[in-house]
Order: sequence, then C-alpha cells, then structure tokens
Amino acid sequence: MMKSFEFIFILYFMHKIIGITDLLCRASQQKSLDILNAMDLVSTTKALLQTLRDVGFDLLLKNVQSVCTKYEIDIPHMNASYKKATGRSCQQQGSVTVYQHYHYDIFNSTIDFQVEELNSRFNDRTVKLLILRFALEPNDNFKLLKLMLFTSLLRNFILKILMNKRCII
Repeated sequence: MMKSFEFIFILYFMHKIIGITDLLCRASQQKSLDILNAMDLVSTTKALLQTLRDVGFDLLLKNVQSVCTKYEIDIPHMNASYKKATGRSCQQQGSVTVYQHYHYDIFNSTIDFQVEELNSRFNDRTVKLLILRFALEPNDNFKLLKLMLFTSLLRNFILKILMNKRCII
C-alpha cells in the first residue's frame, strides 16, 4: 500500500497542509500568546490554504507523478474512469475520472474542511472578543484599549458630521 500512487499523493498533500498550518499551530500553543499576531496568522493561514486550493493541485500532481516515476510506482491514467473499491459496477456513481477524484474528492474537500475548521474556531465574534480581551491587558498602560476607544470616538464623530451634512443637503 505504501508503494501506491494514492499513498504518495496523500503523503505529499498532507506535507503541504501541515507546512501551511504549522506556524499557526505552534503560535497557538505558546503560553504567552500574542492575540493580535495569532489573529493575523489565522487570516494568513486561510489565505495560503485558499491559494493552494486555487492553484496548487497541478503542481502537487506533477511532484507526485515525478516521485512515482522515480521509484517505479504505477501512475493511474488521469482520464480513466474512477472506480471505487467495491468493484461492483451497479454501485458506481456517474462517470468520475481519476483526475476529478483526486482533485475534487480529496484535494478540494480536504482544504475546504481545513478552512471551515478555522472559520468555526476563529469566527468574527470570537476574534472580536479576543481582541477586546487583549485590549484590557494592563501592559503599556492599556494602550490598545485607548487606541480602540479613540478609533470608536473618531468613527462616531465622522458619522455625526456626515449625518449633519445630509440634513443640510
């Protein structure tokens, strides 16, 4: 099984995924976690996963095919019809090619799952709460809290000016 195309494909693919998520994983396990940097890492990780999903499949496939050729591992014909392990033709659904199976059923669905996990763990509400919690840290004399209050006051001031201009016009 370890000398199969599917095993090599998944091995290389997991190496890519773990490489992208490693920095976020390490940062989230530190005792003295910088919340703002962690939130930046979350958005960077999501962007890298999206980039991998958009343009990374063909390069990954080329690398896997290269390794399989080097070690004389059989490479399936990508345009061939993909058949599930049951082997019964009555249980096969539609005509899915091997390429489509690896691209959509394995590659895209795994990345989508990773992004969805990040979104569920770090949704907008959670991120805002974490930033507010960080703002209440007494480090630097509540510098972040003061900045957030100033920003809020400035936004309210600008909104009042705009509302007054609309009333005049």
